[in-house]
Amino acid sequence: MIKVGIVGGTGYTGVELLRMLIHHPHAEVVVITSRAEEGLRADELYPSLRGHLDIRFSHPDPAVLARCDVVFFATPHNVSMKMMPELLELDTRVVDLSADFRLRDAELWSQWYGEPHACPQFLTDAVYGLPEFNREAISGAQLVACPGCYPTSIQLGLLPLLENHLVDPMRLIASAASGVSGAGRQAKIDNLYAEVSDSFKAYAIPGHRHLPEIEQGLLDIAGTEVNVTFAPHLIPMVRGMHSTLYAEIIDSAVPLEELQNLYEERYADEPFVDVLPVGSHPQTRSVKGANTCRLAIHRPQGRDTIVVLSVIDNLVKGASGQAIQNMNIMFGIDECAGLETVGLMP
Repeated sequence: MIKVGIVGGTGYTGVELLRMLIHHPHAEVVVITSRAEEGLRADELYPSLRGHLDIRFSHPDPAVLARCDVVFFATPHNVSMKMMPELLELDTRVVDLSADFRLRDAELWSQWYGEPHACPQFLTDAVYGLPEFNREAISGAQLVACPGCYPTSIQLGLLPLLENHLVDPMRLIASAASGVSGAGRQAKIDNLYAEVSDSFKAYAIPGHRHLPEIEQGLLDIAGTEVNVTFAPHLIPMVRGMHSTLYAEIIDSAVPLEELQNLYEERYADEPFVDVLPVGSHPQTRSVKGANTCRLAIHRPQGRDTIVVLSVIDNLVKGASGQAIQNMNIMFGIDECAGLETVGLMP
């Protein structure tokens, strides 16, 4: 069995890791840490775990975590980077769900996160954990930086177009909406029920922290510079993400059917990407609780703008499910292990 440690197990991504790892056939959670909840049983904080898990939160100790085969960081930014040097020195394998190692440029990271990076020497060693593009590198990685939710839905949606140089990489638009769980479990006025219910709003239009990650990932896919206009929105639901992506096709003679075939062929062997038939409109509820990204490709009025619709569960394929998918790849086991949950309907 793979011995698993989780740092920061009290948030939504932490409890999602627990929910999926409980029934993982090849993994067992042996350490879960929280400074604030040290000594508390996990099922006291999350009653949904009663009868499934009797582990208690403990203080994060790198020496204890190093006894695990893999450690997940389900923490806010600037936490994992402070513990990473010691863990990597002890040959621990890590899957980091935070933003600390997603960007390769330390100055760019500091620009967006407002502080110096604590261990920039590891930024270029970290492997970006988007399995559909980076599977081979993930398999041999010691440190995997799990992608953010917005970047996952956007990169998977645009990947076939950019990989085949079919659209203008300098004219990309992503309009995406996330459920409120994407903001984490902290108490914030903007996330109160009375503030978000019966409302819909854009936010961070001048610049969202996921933008440099999106552009870095799309640059790797396209092999050339990209320019993305990114407009995130908050939608009044707990979980789910819908990205509407716009790209300008270079050769207007390429028919929609050819693009559809391209997507179907590119993702034919990807267990967690589902390309819907022509004319479809994927819904977030179809992927709720599942490690699935559903895509649909459109070409409105036959014009030169390609519209890709991409839906994921922001806490699963956008976070904890993808993290477990990365772990499976790292340890050479069935990539689908522990992740075959069907979406919840209704």
